[in-house]
Amino acid sequence: MSRPIHVLIDLSALEHNLSVVRHYAPHARVMAVIKANAYGHGLLHAAKALKNADGFAMLELDAAICLRKAGYHQPILLLEGFFSTTELVLFKQYNLSAVIHHKEQLMMLAASVECNRLDVFVKINTGMNRLGFAPEEFPSALHSLETNPAINQISLMTHLANADDLTEKASVTKQLQCFDTKTMGLKHLRSLANSAAIMQYPETHADWVRPGIMLYGASPFSDRTAAELGLKPVMTVSSKLIAIQNLEAGDKVGYRGQFQATHAMRIGIVAGGYADGYPRHALTGTPVLVNGQRTHTLGFVSMDMLAVDLSHIENAELGSPVILWGKGLPVDEVASTAGTISYELLCAMASRVESRIQGT
Repeated sequence: MSRPIHVLIDLSALEHNLSVVRHYAPHARVMAVIKANAYGHGLLHAAKALKNADGFAMLELDAAICLRKAGYHQPILLLEGFFSTTELVLFKQYNLSAVIHHKEQLMMLAASVECNRLDVFVKINTGMNRLGFAPEEFPSALHSLETNPAINQISLMTHLANADDLTEKASVTKQLQCFDTKTMGLKHLRSLANSAAIMQYPETHADWVRPGIMLYGASPFSDRTAAELGLKPVMTVSSKLIAIQNLEAGDKVGYRGQFQATHAMRIGIVAGGYADGYPRHALTGTPVLVNGQRTHTLGFVSMDMLAVDLSHIENAELGSPVILWGKGLPVDEVASTAGTISYELLCAMASRVESRIQGT
């Protein structure tokens, strides 16, 4: 018999969240970000629900090829571009687009005889300081691409570092001003906005927006919930109680006895631990739902199990349903209590956890 933990992926929620993107950015094309196996939701399942997106963005070349072979014809953008001239053969074969962010890529393009009619997004580093040409390097890089007969359409892009933090509006303004200054008068399409910028800074929408986390029903903001933003959770992780223990005052729970009971109490053991993708660093107090009622974890999370407080849970018994995050319990709240972010939880679900798909 399989373990009771499983992941439910609601494709109708993905469709809904795409409609929320279009509500916020009605005049921009949508490049749906489906990197990291669609943030742990399943590449092809997510693509099916997002089939009406104008394009897809990801990091993994093999995933992009998989998407093409599955029959998707939208632009597919590789956010880190290519890493060798041999990859350019595949970019041509599968009609993939590349982010160009350093001079070595320009040299590879100039030297390649395999590349032909490649669409590129030139990335300008306006302050994120990860990928991208420095503002003073950008004109030369753009000229190199504009004069390369192998290049088809050129778009311009940057990435905003602090769009999710309302106290950092000046930082966003500075990045936007840098981008506008360097691209003034140019006729190329533009792309700046991630999920947070889509909702917070309409002036960044430009021609392409690149929603990520909001598509999966999580909030990019620490002070606004996904529900307040009109988003629906796509992933629900659920399990069941597989044991119940009765503690006396002084009894300890789990490895190192991190939790110690101060009074007699009932606890439940849930099938689900860090080998399943639940955060190891989630200590006592991380919220869970048992029988649809709110409670919290106790002690350290084990590899395959975690403990929860049943003190005030009505009718809790073996087999009672448990929600670790998703419908009824926002992943953002679980992540915040566990000292991490929703992105990590969604992307960390282990392959051994059965996935079930509903909707569309």
